[in-house]
Amino acid sequence: MNSEEQLSLFDNPTAPVSQPDLIPTDAKIPILPGTYSDMTELAQHCNHCYRCPLGATRNHAVVGKGDLKAPIMIVGEAPGQNEDETGLPFVGKAGQLLDKILASVGLNAKEDAYVCNIIKCRPPSNRVPTTEEVAACKPYILEQIRLVDPQVILLTGATAVKGLTGNKTGITKIRGTWIEWEGRLCMPILHPAYLLRNASREQGSPKWLMWQDIQLVKAKIDELRSASN
Repeated sequence: MNSEEQLSLFDNPTAPVSQPDLIPTDAKIPILPGTYSDMTELAQHCNHCYRCPLGATRNHAVVGKGDLKAPIMIVGEAPGQNEDETGLPFVGKAGQLLDKILASVGLNAKEDAYVCNIIKCRPPSNRVPTTEEVAACKPYILEQIRLVDPQVILLTGATAVKGLTGNKTGITKIRGTWIEWEGRLCMPILHPAYLLRNASREQGSPKWLMWQDIQLVKAKIDELRSASN
C-alpha cells in the first residue's frame, strides 16, 4: 500500500478507525487526531509500531498507567530497562519517589495522575531520545492527552518539555512556572531521577524546589475543583 492510499483512509475524519493495521506505521505519514477510540486501542498499536527504529529493540512498548480520567497527566522522557521489561512507566526508584511526591500534598498516584512518556520505547543504553524518535512518537502522546483530557500536565525534565511544547529553555529556568500550551495548563518540573542524584533538602536544592512546585500543583487542582463545583 503506497502513501497516497494510506492517507486516503483519513479522507473522512469522522470515520472510526478500529483496525490497527490500517493506521500508518511510517513516521512520514501522520496519525490524525481522533484516530484512537480508547487507550487500549492506542496501546495495541504502540506494541506493533515501527515508526522509528526503537520498535525493533524494545521488549514492550510503555504506554502509560493510572486513572484514565485523572486531573493530572505526568509526562516523562522515555522508558528505562525496568519499564521496558514490565511495559509500565516509572516503576523503579524514580517512580516510587514520584508517588511519594504526590502523596506529600495529598494526591494519590493511582487516582489523581495518569503517567506516561514522550516516547514509548526504550532508547539503547537509556540515551536521550533523538529528535526523529520524538517526532515519530508524538502522535501517541497527543492522542493520550486527548483521551485523558487532564486539567494540568506536568512535564518532567527538559526532553518532555521540548518534545511536547517545543520550548528549548533549560528546565532549571522554567520549572515551577505555569505555561499554556494548546489551551492547556502545563508545568515543567524536575525529573524524579534527578532528585535521586541530589540528596540535599536544603533551601534551593532540587528536592526543596520540587516541594515548592508540587504545592503549586495541588493548589491549582484544588482551585479547579472548587470552580467546577
